[in-house]
Amino acid sequence: MALFDWKSENEGPVLYGAGVMLRPPRPSDYREWAEIREASRDYLQPWEPAWAEDDLTRGAYKRRLAVYAREMELGTAYPFFVLDQQTGGLVGAITLSNIRRGVAETGTLGYWIGRPYAGEGRATAAVGAVLDFAFGGLALHRVEAACVPSNHASRRVLEKSGFRHEGMAKAYLKINGVWADHLLFGVLEADLGGRKQPERDQ
Repeated sequence: MALFDWKSENEGPVLYGAGVMLRPPRPSDYREWAEIREASRDYLQPWEPAWAEDDLTRGAYKRRLAVYAREMELGTAYPFFVLDQQTGGLVGAITLSNIRRGVAETGTLGYWIGRPYAGEGRATAAVGAVLDFAFGGLALHRVEAACVPSNHASRRVLEKSGFRHEGMAKAYLKINGVWADHLLFGVLEADLGGRKQPERDQ
């Protein structure tokens, strides 16, 4: 079970999963974020949109945080850095974005884990924590995700987390500069009915 609490309106939610803590990015995270992204560049780029030339600069990071703050204020996205619970070190990131209310009550999940921490179960733990938050704290009905067919590690994470493969979307997203087909996955709150809902710390 993932517990979460609200530190403040500005900071956003803090989530806990198996061995990981998730919280929104902070300005002070810049150097560690830039270092792990640079060290993992070749590992991550095949699965992500093309990086801008200034992607790892402090200015680009500052703009990124401004977008995150606005999205959290509007309730349309919740970005998290994934930290090791014991060391506090940054190991990756996960975002619940494109949140639609009304007749949809749906969000889209995306994540990355730095190369040094791949294969250690961090992504699965982070996904589980965000699903508990999505279905418990946010009362969403459905969470969606997608990955390119050759990203076997990401597919395993989704399947272990309760997502079901729902189909294929042609030229769905531009990945590393090329329009790429994606496998589509979804999970309903009812699919994970056996999971205990998170409790809010006071």
